[in-house]
Amino acid sequence: MAAVTVHDLVQQLPPADTLLHRCRAFALLDAVFDQRYRRHTFAAAWGPRGVPLAGMDNYSGDEYTIVFDPSGVLLLGFDHESPATPWRDDDHEHWPGLLDGVPDPLTGYLREPAFLFEDFLDVTVVAWLETGDRTWRHGPVDFSELLDEDTPDPDGSAHLFGLLADGSATAYVEFAADYFGRNVDAVAVAAVLAGQPLRPEIVAALAPEADFAAVAVDALAMGYPLAPSGDRQPS
Repeated sequence: MAAVTVHDLVQQLPPADTLLHRCRAFALLDAVFDQRYRRHTFAAAWGPRGVPLAGMDNYSGDEYTIVFDPSGVLLLGFDHESPATPWRDDDHEHWPGLLDGVPDPLTGYLREPAFLFEDFLDVTVVAWLETGDRTWRHGPVDFSELLDEDTPDPDGSAHLFGLLADGSATAYVEFAADYFGRNVDAVAVAAVLAGQPLRPEIVAALAPEADFAAVAVDALAMGYPLAPSGDRQPS
């Protein structure tokens, strides 16, 4: 298996608007399947500046945060079992170069209390896309000493962001089968990923037991469109 690091990830990430839509769609799909233990989350207006914020938490120590600031997008990921973890030794230091080069308007998020654990930013993957730029960037990290057949994902890039980078209905269906333990209607998933206004029949196709009203509340909070009530067919 070829190794994957942030060097590869930035070649796979989509433009900011596509990434935002993808994050929101995954969060909404998760909300359909489980109102309590969602892996993906999305807030349309987070913090004092009211910026969109996406998150992932696998409840096993791995997580990511993606901030959609007016000045650009900042992606922060932490794989607690990664060889690049700051917990790899007693010094508790970021991998060399990991935070270097983050644009000044985005550096405040590196000190954001909501993103810190015991006043420290736990990250193994950092990437950013400045507004007006088409190229995702990262710091001058070198993982060559970690690259071997036993370490295919030295910084956790594939583990954390593989689904997000793929972004397809097929990839989400495979994720849902594993995480939620259920078969999922790929057509309904594709409808959400395409941004079709949410209707009861889409939710029912995904999870017949789901409460459409509760999902609709989540959709509104995420900024996901709802079909006008007159256009919704009975579920």
